[in-house]
Amino acid sequence: MDNVRVLQLLPLLTDAISSGEVMSLFHEAVVGLGADVGVFLSCVRDDATRTSFRSLWACDPAWPAEYASQRWFEHDPWLRYASCDAEPTRSSNLVCSSTKDIAFIRAVAEHGFASALIAPAPSSVGLSRVGVLCLGSADPERFEGENYPQVRVLARALAMELHHSIAKSMREELLQGVRLTEADLQLLRCEAAGHNSKVIGAAMSLEAKTIDSRFQRLNAKLGAPDRRTAVRIARLYGLL
Repeated sequence: MDNVRVLQLLPLLTDAISSGEVMSLFHEAVVGLGADVGVFLSCVRDDATRTSFRSLWACDPAWPAEYASQRWFEHDPWLRYASCDAEPTRSSNLVCSSTKDIAFIRAVAEHGFASALIAPAPSSVGLSRVGVLCLGSADPERFEGENYPQVRVLARALAMELHHSIAKSMREELLQGVRLTEADLQLLRCEAAGHNSKVIGAAMSLEAKTIDSRFQRLNAKLGAPDRRTAVRIARLYGLL
């Protein structure tokens, strides 16, 4: 372990500009924490039917390919744990008794995760955006030693920094992709504050119907059926 180096890497993740830089820092942090492999998953649920994932992989390239092709994200007990608990834990502490859970544990062990430390990264929008850092080793006892308390604390910090980095990237992509303007964001802020079109219009010296028209265009940009959903999406991606 190299605790000092890991501590030096954490603020660099926040300032990283490119995805390549983030990946390089992630690889170095995984090694610094004494792990052989590492994965970070960020799960974003835009609505009840649409879920997207962002990920960082410092492991056998075959594992992310298998993870996607086998749709392991639907039966990932580590991701499920991160969705209901914020405390880092060893994978050996999780109860994985279902057939699908056991199949996942066997599959991930073949790719270097015979033992693992699971560090959730919760967010202010609850289950709509969840992250999880998984540090692994081919050594079944790697995370059982006296260094575990230190690794646990640093893994939690790393998970949160990675989650913040990915959220920042997603925010910039959304702003650029749908071309949201400052005026759009102001409308969203007003809606989030509970103001109706009449109140918003009065504050902007505009008619309520003009505000309604602006919201229609804004909803279309975000792919939202209504302004309430538009606010939810904005919060999910850190725009508000």
